[in-house]
Amino acid sequence: MEKPDAAEAPVLVFMPIGRDAAAIAAMLQRVGIATQICHDYPELLAAIDDDAGIAFVAEEGLFGQDLDRLGDWIQRQPAWSDLPFVMLTSRHDHPRVTAWRQEQIGRLGNVSLIERPVQPITLVSVMQTALRARKRQLEIRSLLAAREAAAAELEGLVERRTAQLREVNTQLRNEISERARIEENLRHAQKLEALGQLTGGVAHDFNNLLMVITAGLDMLERRHEPERREKLMRSMQQAAQRGAGLTRQLLAFSRSHSLRPETVDLSKLIGDMTELLDRSLRGDIKVHVELAPDLWPVVVDPGELELVILNLAVNARDAMNGSGTITLLGVNAVEQQDDGEAGNFVHLSVSDTGSGMSDEVKARVFEPFFTTKDVGKGSGLGLAQVYGFAKQSGGAVTIDSALGHGTTITLSLPRSHHAAQQHGSDAAHVLGAAPVHEGCVLLVEDDAEVAALVEEMLRNIGYEVVHAASAKAALGALANHRRIDLVFSDIMMPGGTNGLQLAKEIRLRRPGLPVLLTSGYAEASRVEAEELGIPVLRKPYGIEELRAAIEQQMRVGAAS
Repeated sequence: MEKPDAAEAPVLVFMPIGRDAAAIAAMLQRVGIATQICHDYPELLAAIDDDAGIAFVAEEGLFGQDLDRLGDWIQRQPAWSDLPFVMLTSRHDHPRVTAWRQEQIGRLGNVSLIERPVQPITLVSVMQTALRARKRQLEIRSLLAAREAAAAELEGLVERRTAQLREVNTQLRNEISERARIEENLRHAQKLEALGQLTGGVAHDFNNLLMVITAGLDMLERRHEPERREKLMRSMQQAAQRGAGLTRQLLAFSRSHSLRPETVDLSKLIGDMTELLDRSLRGDIKVHVELAPDLWPVVVDPGELELVILNLAVNARDAMNGSGTITLLGVNAVEQQDDGEAGNFVHLSVSDTGSGMSDEVKARVFEPFFTTKDVGKGSGLGLAQVYGFAKQSGGAVTIDSALGHGTTITLSLPRSHHAAQQHGSDAAHVLGAAPVHEGCVLLVEDDAEVAALVEEMLRNIGYEVVHAASAKAALGALANHRRIDLVFSDIMMPGGTNGLQLAKEIRLRRPGLPVLLTSGYAEASRVEAEELGIPVLRKPYGIEELRAAIEQQMRVGAAS
């Protein structure tokens, strides 16, 4: 139902005694004020509501009534409403009447008093003033209603937009999930492609190496001339070394191969590599070395750095088709690091005068398995190994190349503030010396062919050998009180107990007995072996490496 405006709000006239009600209503109607006569108190209470304009009551009509009901309605009015009351007082001036009148003023709140006799101009003026005040209240009600309607409409709009956003978000999440699934499938396909390239390249390289070894062994049985047999032996040794190098490249690429950094003098290291570089490069290749006289020492794994330099030199040789100049340049440099601090590095560059690279090749040159060489000429792991080595060493690697202008690859190696460690004569003396201790070695190896070869190596360097094919058999050999001076065990073995677990058990049963471990994938158990204080000899190893490792453990065992 539509609410009436202020002009239509009636004046409720409650004057139950005499003809006052009719006379007052007629007077107000003549000036355009709507009225509604209430004949008794219940009718007044029923007529009073939010749409009423004014309540005009005679004082005597309220005598004896339950005014609490009227007071309750006044208290329950909306916040915008304050219904005006005009009360026509009686002629009684008794103190009790005066007190009652004062009480009603407090009960009714917005009340105006008119005394008899009533002048028409006074009555009309009071009514018009009260109606104007009531009109403003009703206008406020209309504004509040409009605001509530607008708020409700806005809330509905927000709910609709929220539902739309929820639907869009759901769709977006579904699209993200689908994109993630597609990306995962793509990564999986890329992994399979990379695995295919890896297996193909590595299988080709290893088959070539195995061909040299197997064919060489076959030829050794047919050839009796010492020179021809020595040449075959050298070929097989070189093939085995290439296989070990390829394995190290794979480990460096996967960053599973841990580095053993130490302070290195680059001038001495590169000087010691001169013969190796000459033998590896051959052809009409000139090697020019330019190292700053005040070149800082660096913190790197020297063996891995030699491999990196050799890889870069061989790549440079191939880029020049066996003829040209390779320049090794070393200078000190100060670089801005990721944390904003300046860092000291040594820039070691390997430059060639070859054909250079296109931008497309340069962008992919450090990707694993990527190579521009013919099939069988490279595994695509050389520069990936260089990249892995630089990152693991705390440095970086950059490339500068253009077609027809050669290539420069620069390693940034962290500076060391310590003196370089000395290697060479002492180590060579140890490797070539006779055994410090002659004794008995318990060899724990499950592969019969490897065990036979290692047993022959151990006997050749002066040790007796007891062979056990499992950890359980090794513990049985220790239990019969046989003299054992050292246990040499492979890490990976069948039977549920590996070499590390065997070493722990030996420590419990015979604490002072030296233990040496070996593995083709030493990095998998390196941390646990270091915690036990046991070195791991990496396969493949030569007889002198085996001798040195055993003698070292013997000395450690004797000192403990």
